[in-house]
Amino acid sequence: MQMIFLKKTKIPQILFSILVLSSCGKDKKTDTATTPTVEDTLPKMKPLGPEKKISQAYKNSVTGRINHFYNKNWPNNSMNGSFLVARNGQIIFERYNGFANKNEGTKITANTPVQIASVSKVLTATAVLKLVNAGKIDLDQKVNTILKTFPYEDCTIRMLLDHRSGMRNYAYFTDRDKSVWDRHNQLTNKDILDILATKDIGLESRTGTRFSYCNTNYAMLALIIEKITGLKYKEAMSEMIFKPLGMTNTYVFDDDKDRKKIVPSYKGNGVEIGFDYLDNVYGDKNVFSTVRDLLKFDRARNSPDFLKPELLKQVYTGYSNERKGTKNYGLGIRMINWETGQNFYFHNGWWHGNNTVFTRLIRETATIIILGNRYNSSIYKGKQIASVFTGKEDTTSLEE
Repeated sequence: MQMIFLKKTKIPQILFSILVLSSCGKDKKTDTATTPTVEDTLPKMKPLGPEKKISQAYKNSVTGRINHFYNKNWPNNSMNGSFLVARNGQIIFERYNGFANKNEGTKITANTPVQIASVSKVLTATAVLKLVNAGKIDLDQKVNTILKTFPYEDCTIRMLLDHRSGMRNYAYFTDRDKSVWDRHNQLTNKDILDILATKDIGLESRTGTRFSYCNTNYAMLALIIEKITGLKYKEAMSEMIFKPLGMTNTYVFDDDKDRKKIVPSYKGNGVEIGFDYLDNVYGDKNVFSTVRDLLKFDRARNSPDFLKPELLKQVYTGYSNERKGTKNYGLGIRMINWETGQNFYFHNGWWHGNNTVFTRLIRETATIIILGNRYNSSIYKGKQIASVFTGKEDTTSLEE
């Protein structure tokens, strides 16, 4: 009787155990079947793998010339900032000098992010181009199909990228007239769009008729990135570019979080420059980075799978050649087209006391990056180091 009783009581216990285990399995399966996040669907930059190794003999042959150039233009290490020259993604020469923060006595190092000013436009353009490449937007799509209140009907995404929108610079239509904007308030990208939509801000020139470099274009591109990705610009840039490339010292300035911790900038005499009402606008500026992080970015932009060939060709096509000349502008990149057929691609930056240079010699696979946080216009001469790689000694067109 005792054995029969035990058998009878074990059956429901076994069934109960099976049900519990089955239920646990179902829960586990449900947990792993996650819905893709917005971040998962974004097109992302990919790091470039190893490139042809540069020999020590080659490094030795060019380092002396670069060092001479550096000492000639910034004697006694007078440049306050970061300086890097690379070939095939390998650093040939780098130098870090001066204060990150004079009051705190901290020095600039390889890991010190500084405001890269308009070099930010190259990164903004890259995010937009990746969205185009992924088929999420079209280069010749009208801006007002994305930003519904954008008032200029003929303006396309391409015209924002190549500065042919005809729009006026937001710094000029918000700086005096209080009926347009009160400078006691911080201006944002959304504010700029609202002003364009409601304040009858006239065009500087008819859309699509001529090149005119304008920060408003890239403030609007940042809003397009936000609209298409469903993320804030700083988050989209982090997910699409900074994180995938391991740019651990790069971020978009957030006034609420970063004002007290960023590396400040200085006038030429060393006086610190404070914030103003334009410091919240991003896309045209407000990325903080290092020369080493920007080298990672540069290499990724030159990887074989960066963009489809037909789109990449359009990036490096000049769109500002109303008059014959060597200077031109592509999709988010400046260029110099010499008569020899040699092309030089770069972007300068300036904001407050920051002067910056981002340069790529595609044929020579060389990179020159300079970031300064104390005003020094001679930083723009740094592009002349290109002669080390091109053999072209006449570099007067590279001074600006």
